[in-house]
Amino acid sequence: MTSTEQDTPVHRTPDSRGRTGLDRVGRDLDRNPDVVVRDVEVTSDGWHVLRRTTFDVRGRDGTWSTQQRETYDRGNGATILLFDRSRGTVLLSRQFRFPAYVNDHPDGMLVETAAGLLDEDDPETAIRREASEELGVDVGTLTHVFDAYMSPGSVTERVHFYAAEYTPADRVTAGGGVADEGEEIEVLELPFAQALAMVEDGRIVDGKTIMLLQWAALRGVLSDGR
Repeated sequence: MTSTEQDTPVHRTPDSRGRTGLDRVGRDLDRNPDVVVRDVEVTSDGWHVLRRTTFDVRGRDGTWSTQQRETYDRGNGATILLFDRSRGTVLLSRQFRFPAYVNDHPDGMLVETAAGLLDEDDPETAIRREASEELGVDVGTLTHVFDAYMSPGSVTERVHFYAAEYTPADRVTAGGGVADEGEEIEVLELPFAQALAMVEDGRIVDGKTIMLLQWAALRGVLSDGR
C-alpha cells in the first residue's frame, strides 16, 4: 500500500454516518488468482455506498485485461415466508416501492415476503425482527432455505432466505412496519393457491417472494388446492 493510498480523504475522513475506510473495501481480495484489484473509488456515500473498482482479470486464454465495475453496497439482508399449514395460508406484506414505480410498475405497490437488512445482526435475529415489525408475528422455529445474490451484476447484497410456520396466536401485534422509518406496510393473509396465482398473472413480481413461493410449491410445504 502506498502512502497516497493510505491518505486518501475517503479513508481518513468520516462520512455523514461516521464511516471511514470506504475506499479500502475490496482492495485486499486475493481469493481468485485470475483477478487483481488495482483501485477502488467511492463515487457516492449516502445511506449506502457506490464504488467504482478497477481490476485486472485473466481470461481463459491466459491474456490479461483491465476492467471497471460499479458495485452498490447496501449490506446483506434476510427474508421469510410465513405459512399456516393447517389453514393453507401465507402471510405477506404490501408496500410502496419507488424503484419499481419508476421502472414501469403501475402503482409501485408490491406484494412481498417480510424482509430487511441485517443491520449488524445475524440473519436469524434480523429476520425475526423484520417479521415482528412488518407482520406482527412472533416467529418460532426457523427453516433456512438458501442464500442468494439477487443482482450480482451490480449489487453486493446476499439475501438469507427463511421459512417458518405461524398460527393466528403468533400474530401478537398488528405489524405495519416502523413509522419512524417511514414504513407503511399492509399485512396480507392469503390462501397459498391465490398467492401462486398472483405470481402467474403478474400481481406478485418481487423476486424473493416468487422464489420462496415456488420453493414452498416444489417442496409440498403447502397444497395449492389444484
